[in-house]
Amino acid sequence: MTTWNIAGSLTVVPAPTRTELLAEPVAKALAAMAAPEEVGVAEIDPGLADTAEFCAAYGSPLSASANCVIVSGKRAGEVRFAAALVLATTRADVNGVIKRRLDVRKASFAPMDEAVALTGMEYGGITPIGLPGPWPILVDQAVADQPELVVGSGIRGSKLLISGAALAGLPNAEVIEGLAR
Repeated sequence: MTTWNIAGSLTVVPAPTRTELLAEPVAKALAAMAAPEEVGVAEIDPGLADTAEFCAAYGSPLSASANCVIVSGKRAGEVRFAAALVLATTRADVNGVIKRRLDVRKASFAPMDEAVALTGMEYGGITPIGLPGPWPILVDQAVADQPELVVGSGIRGSKLLISGAALAGLPNAEVIEGLAR
């Protein structure tokens, strides 16, 4: 079993042993990963799912948290989506790097109700694991370089613990230097 140095006061177990703590698309995608037992899951108070509150309550370092945001933009009437994964201490470069990668005139955060409906995940728990197949997952180089990270689990009542390398190895993942500022 993996020892998580960033867990703070969390009780972490291998994610495949507690699939009830995962959104359905996350559980399905996790089962298809090469080493799902290397991903940890920890149950949390859903009211503390937002990154700053989570870190303060559980003693997990903010620098080891990654946020996944859903971004959309239009080109020729077609809406294009992507997920961007950046460290919680940074911001995604939505109207620079992401806009160019999506090849759209303007990129913005997808509306909450649309992001929730399309991902099958709860707002505040959206994670890159289990996103719709064709979406690119844009991973900031700083995220890919982290040995341990906390990310959403698809629900607000738990968090995943995973390596940056595992996130960078997800299907459709692209590691991008300078994705975050």
